[in-house]
Amino acid sequence: MKILSTVKLPVYLKEELVNEFPDLDFNFDNRINDVLNEVKEAEVILTYGEDLTADIIGQAKELKWLMVASAGMDKLPFDALIHQKILVTNSKGVHKIPMAEYTISMMLQISRESQQLRENQQERKWDRRVKMHELHGKKIFILGAGAIGTEIARLAKAFGMKTEGMNRSGRIVEYFDEIRTYNGLEEGMRKADFVVSVLPSTKETKELLNYKAFSWMKPAGIFINIGRGDAVCEADLVKALNEGKLKHAVLDVFEEEPLRENHPFWRMKDVTVTPHLSGITENYLPRAMAIFKRNLALYIDGDYSSMENAIDLKQGY
Repeated sequence: MKILSTVKLPVYLKEELVNEFPDLDFNFDNRINDVLNEVKEAEVILTYGEDLTADIIGQAKELKWLMVASAGMDKLPFDALIHQKILVTNSKGVHKIPMAEYTISMMLQISRESQQLRENQQERKWDRRVKMHELHGKKIFILGAGAIGTEIARLAKAFGMKTEGMNRSGRIVEYFDEIRTYNGLEEGMRKADFVVSVLPSTKETKELLNYKAFSWMKPAGIFINIGRGDAVCEADLVKALNEGKLKHAVLDVFEEEPLRENHPFWRMKDVTVTPHLSGITENYLPRAMAIFKRNLALYIDGDYSSMENAIDLKQGY
C-alpha cells in the first residue's frame, strides 16, 4: 500500500509511522505538484487539504482514503471526492485544548483590561481606577457545540460561568447549561456576555453573523471568532463596532487570509487580531498523527465504519 504525505512531519513522527507499519510504502514531505506520478499510485494521501484540486483528485486513480491533518474542510474539492467515492477523515478534536485555552485567555485579557494596563505601564502611569471585571457569573454563548466548543464550555464552568451552546439538532451536550438550535441565535446573542463562534464553513453558516446579529449583542458584549472567517460579514462587524453595538471583537480567522494590510481591523482599538494560530501548539501534529495511526490500523483491517472523524462530503464536515 502506497501512502503519500504532503504534511511535513518531524523525523520522530515519520519514524514512528514506519516502525509501526513496516509493510507500508510511505512517501513523506512532498509538494503535491512535484509528485503527480506518485499521486496516481497512492492509495492513501495525508494532507492539510489546501493543496488538492479536482484535477489532482481525478489523477489519483488508486486513491481510496484521504486523511486531512486539520479540522477545516472548506478547501477540499468535494464534488471530485464524491464522484470518486473517496473516504475522507479529518483531525477533528486536535484543536480543542489549544483553542479553548486561547478563548479563555482572550476573555481574561479583555475582562482584566490587559491592553490598557500595558499602555499604562509603557507610560509609567499608576492608575488604580482601571475597571477590572470577572468571568464568574457571566454568560458565554458558544456557536458550535462540538469538541472545541465543549472544551471551551468545560473551562468556562471552572470560572463559574453560565454556558449556552448552539448546534443544528438542539441535542444536549455535556458542560452546557442550555443548547439552542440555529433558530435560537437571536435570544442567545441577546443574553450573552461573550459570544464565541466555532462555526464551520458551510452554506448555512456563511455570513450568518451579520449586522443584524451583532445588533442583538449587549453593548458590553465580547465577540470571539475562532471558527471560520466567512461566518462573519466583516463590513457589518466594523459598522457594529463603530456604532457601539458591542464592546470588543477578538478575531483569529478572516474572510481573506492573510488579512490585508489596509483592512480596518488592524487600526481598531476594539479589535484584537491574531493570525489564525489559536489551534497551533507543539502538540498539534502528534495529536493529528495519533488519529491517523488509529485510523490506519482500522483501514488495514477493512473496518472502515469504525474509523474516527469520517466526513459527510455532502454536508461538508
